[in-house]
Amino acid sequence: MNSDFSRIITLQRKERHISQKQAAFDLGISQALLSHYEKGIRECGLSFLVKIADYYNVLCDYLLGRTPEPEGKTLNIEDIPDDDGNNRMPSPEIINFNRKIINNSISMLFSLAQKANSITLIKEVSSYLMLSVYKLFRIVYNANPNNDQKLFKIPKVIANDSANAIISMSEADIKAASSGIRVDDNDCISNSETLYITTATLSKDYPQYSSSLLNLIKVSEDRIAKTRKKK
Repeated sequence: MNSDFSRIITLQRKERHISQKQAAFDLGISQALLSHYEKGIRECGLSFLVKIADYYNVLCDYLLGRTPEPEGKTLNIEDIPDDDGNNRMPSPEIINFNRKIINNSISMLFSLAQKANSITLIKEVSSYLMLSVYKLFRIVYNANPNNDQKLFKIPKVIANDSANAIISMSEADIKAASSGIRVDDNDCISNSETLYITTATLSKDYPQYSSSLLNLIKVSEDRIAKTRKKK
């Protein structure tokens, strides 16, 4: 049973504001059967897979979770990077792939923060990301004990924990602003509709970034799912 299929066909229907009854009628099946498909109780046949892909104007591979994008646009990498546990050096193509999806996804995050017209959201997203990169850089820098610590004015013994504390505060402020809650002198998102997001709006409004973000979501969730299975 493909769990991605049930999740994605439900997402596509709801993004289009189509009732389950109407979708079932359009697809020529009973509402009960469509409900079973959307809940993952039953598995559809190949003919219905093609039919519902045409109905939503997306690829079959997308409905099956094989590609993260409805229209199948990719970053021209044959295979999404996969950690097979062999600790082999990633290829230059994989390194560039990861760099691109991270950089583009961050650009989209800033675009969304600006679209929300929230000073707090923009400032705290910046703070969160900057301090996260700062932490990682210091870890790499400290790999060589001969590297001069005078590059930094904050002592190593307190830098990491202090950065973590500020990152946690930034995350709390981002959550508050995103929920429409004013904290102290911070502002918040006044109209959540400015951040209404669907797979279609991502591709339309952010064509240069959407591919990267959708790939980042897939890579991240595949890694989370794989890690949880090991426990």
